[in-house]
Amino acid sequence: MARYNTPFEIHVHGQVSLRGDVTFDNIQDALKPLWKYAGERSLTDAAGSFYEDEPGIRFDTAEHLLQLCWTVEGDDDFRQALDEMCMNLNEVALAGAAIEVTFYDTEFEDDEEETDPEAESRDDFVMLFVGPDPAAIMQVQRDLLVQDVISLMERHFDGAELGGVVAAVDQLFSQRFNDLVSSLQLGKPPRGSGGSGGMGHGSGGRKPRHLH
Repeated sequence: MARYNTPFEIHVHGQVSLRGDVTFDNIQDALKPLWKYAGERSLTDAAGSFYEDEPGIRFDTAEHLLQLCWTVEGDDDFRQALDEMCMNLNEVALAGAAIEVTFYDTEFEDDEEETDPEAESRDDFVMLFVGPDPAAIMQVQRDLLVQDVISLMERHFDGAELGGVVAAVDQLFSQRFNDLVSSLQLGKPPRGSGGSGGMGHGSGGRKPRHLH
């Protein structure tokens, strides 16, 4: 269902490995925040993306995979739907997974000749994490961080020289996990990311839409 005066096109992108006993009905329940936000009555109705060249939302029953490459029109209130979705996916995920969410400012033009030089895009990019437990979420966070750090530092150093950097990252995550375990043992709320494990930041330049 079309939304009017929506400031963003919001793209959700990721792949989540699911437990073998997960059914389509389970996925429909888990993703209810998304299809309800889109104004549809079921996941099937909402599975198609705003852009026809995107696969949309797909549940691969043979591989037990949830694949997301889906755009919807919306506002900042979509973030609440994302939080609810992540909490639901934690219940059906087999392993940790990252989900990228990009908010594209529909009122901002890339063409410099038509854009007010003082105008700034409200584009935003959020990385969310889901998983069956905090350890699985931290593992995928750690893997992505190592990839980013290695990619950055290999511009200046040989990959073989970066073992110490990877070890330092591992130590940081080990300490965070130990702190989490200690807090749970003491009956306190876990430190860190909560259900979604989300991190958000401005994009610093328009992020290209995923194309398939």
